[in-house]
Amino acid sequence: MSSYIAAIDQGTTSTRCMIFDHDGKIAAVAQMEHEQIFPKAGWVEHDAKEIWNNTRKVTAEALAQKDLKASDIAAVGITNQRETALVWDKTTGEPVYNAIVWQDTRTDDICDELGALGGGAERYRDKVGLPLATYFSGPKVRWILDNVDGAREKAEKGDLLFGNMDTWLVWNMTGGVEGGVHITDVTNASRTLLMDLSTLDWDESIAEDMKIPMSMLPEIRSSAEEYGKVRERGVLGGVPIAGILGDQQAATFGQVCFEPGTAKNTYGTGNFLLLNTGEEKVMSKNGLITTVCYKIGENKPIYALEGSIAVTGSLVQWLRDNLGLIKQAPEVEDLAKKVEDNGDVYVVPAFSGLFAPHWRSDARGVIVGLTRYANKNHIARAALEAVAFQSKEVVDAMNADSGVDLSELKVDGGMVGNDTPMQFQADLLGVPVIRPEITETTCLGAAYAAGLAVGFWKDEDELRKQWAEDKRWEPEMDSEQVTALMTKWDKAVKRTLDWVKDTDSDAAPEAPANA
Repeated sequence: MSSYIAAIDQGTTSTRCMIFDHDGKIAAVAQMEHEQIFPKAGWVEHDAKEIWNNTRKVTAEALAQKDLKASDIAAVGITNQRETALVWDKTTGEPVYNAIVWQDTRTDDICDELGALGGGAERYRDKVGLPLATYFSGPKVRWILDNVDGAREKAEKGDLLFGNMDTWLVWNMTGGVEGGVHITDVTNASRTLLMDLSTLDWDESIAEDMKIPMSMLPEIRSSAEEYGKVRERGVLGGVPIAGILGDQQAATFGQVCFEPGTAKNTYGTGNFLLLNTGEEKVMSKNGLITTVCYKIGENKPIYALEGSIAVTGSLVQWLRDNLGLIKQAPEVEDLAKKVEDNGDVYVVPAFSGLFAPHWRSDARGVIVGLTRYANKNHIARAALEAVAFQSKEVVDAMNADSGVDLSELKVDGGMVGNDTPMQFQADLLGVPVIRPEITETTCLGAAYAAGLAVGFWKDEDELRKQWAEDKRWEPEMDSEQVTALMTKWDKAVKRTLDWVKDTDSDAAPEAPANA
């Protein structure tokens, strides 16, 4: 009997393969970064062929670490950066353009054009749960068809395929031009602006508005079922691909947030806070989005409210790569600990505009409150605190939408190993912040979905028993101090607004009308 489940996590900055045993423990892991391509201000791209090559390499390396064969793997699950859109030729397997990353802002004019048809940024929200914004996949596909020579003609002939990165990986893993399966799951489809949240099908009228041929779109499937087997010449040859979840939904599933009212916050390239709302679609009145949380096989879909923050962990990368303030990411906490507070310095990293709950396309990043007293330690601390401030705004919006105040927050992602930002997060929220023993919950969630589909794990109760707390941070700050800090943060956020004008070329997403 196969003893392991493999999970492939195709993320914004890297691709990794993790192998889990039946107890949900990590048996092996391999990871490779890929190039971040910035052709213009506000544009972010990835080389999809590089990502596919990296996927094969990390999968082979992870198996080699434990001297495993394909027969040792019961199933493989896929999780991926959502909203990053790719269009490729189904006859050659070649992308017609680089993948356009979720952070990219080039489609602002397209979103304006669609909003002008009626309803503005809220045009499709009742159907898809999302505002019209550059964040989502649909407008990116339209941009490729409008701007790549010959792409629209090929698309209308049925020669081009679209997918988020989950679709690209599964298509290649199952054979590519030799019969590759062209599918996606409901969580990824819910991030395109093209899927009706009620029917879980593509909406032909929205696709028509965006001038996207229906033949390009993958078949929408559940998050846990057998989609096909890995092609025989691959290192996982013959292993069923049985789980797909967008990365933030995967982390929610890995945190076993199976009951309505449970929530998690992932601290990665960006921050993404999801609240399980059960079988009910809760439409936000406070700048959040409604999305599919997961759908297991034939079961009914489970929905979530989500607050998406564009820049958190990538702010630390910016301090390292653009400013040279640190040489390695962990050094930022070392600097932050050298000062007792932020020295009245605030960093608002609106590099791609402001996402939830503001959704302001005209915003750009600022560092405010600088005096001769301020030094690099204060800037480092302000950067870490910016992560917590942004999450506090999202939690407040989520509490208002759900009508129930959050009682605790489960956290995961790269930053949760740092005490300083996690303690500050607990202080701002006034609730415990809890880290699980296994913080790689994105991969774990994909593994769980695949394992449920093939019977490797019996049911959700078995998965609940595997979750274990590693550490919790209790709030220590009094409410008056929290209020004072948030007042300053609000002032700093206002300084970011109205920076990009309508005539500027790197405008970011338009705001929903209710933000």
